[in-house]
Amino acid sequence: MTDLWIRTALGAGSFALGESISVDGACLTVVERGGDTFKVQAAPETLRRTTMDALRPGSKVNLERALALGDRLGGHLVSGHVDAVSEVLETRPEGGSWVMAFRLPTELAPFFIEKGSVAVDGISLTVNAVLADRFTVQLIPETQARTTLQGKSVGSRVNLEADMIGKYVARLFSLRQSPTSGLTEAALKAAGFGTKG
Repeated sequence: MTDLWIRTALGAGSFALGESISVDGACLTVVERGGDTFKVQAAPETLRRTTMDALRPGSKVNLERALALGDRLGGHLVSGHVDAVSEVLETRPEGGSWVMAFRLPTELAPFFIEKGSVAVDGISLTVNAVLADRFTVQLIPETQARTTLQGKSVGSRVNLEADMIGKYVARLFSLRQSPTSGLTEAALKAAGFGTKG
């Protein structure tokens, strides 16, 4: 277990013990807090599946508190469960925005579509283009100013979370195609899913 103490301008004293908070896209739990700092713990599985193992004193991270029921949803549904670690392949300015290309892990490719959504280090972004081995996003000046992404250089590692709806659709489709899954047209209809014959 690794303890991480984080300083924030959000006012950590207002955080509840046990509250979930996204740290660079990984959902972690507040276990201590006071003043402008709070502590979370990263389990070995979190360290294996994210970039948390590379954090050092002074590292900057993206923070986001959990969405409360009834709040507006600005962006897309993000659970804080990191699917894969990727890396920056290219960065360049374009018309006031900042274009970034990231390696697309093969196992996540089915969940990526042009103009779909992705969370990169916990930041909800629109996918501009998808190629066989990479995808691109564009950061507007506000995103550049409020996140750590523009400070990433080629080769920097990032946490990826694919679109949750895309993952569920792909899973349902794969089960429907598997003769041993038990998920048949009749089972779908019985569960209340309308299907067309």
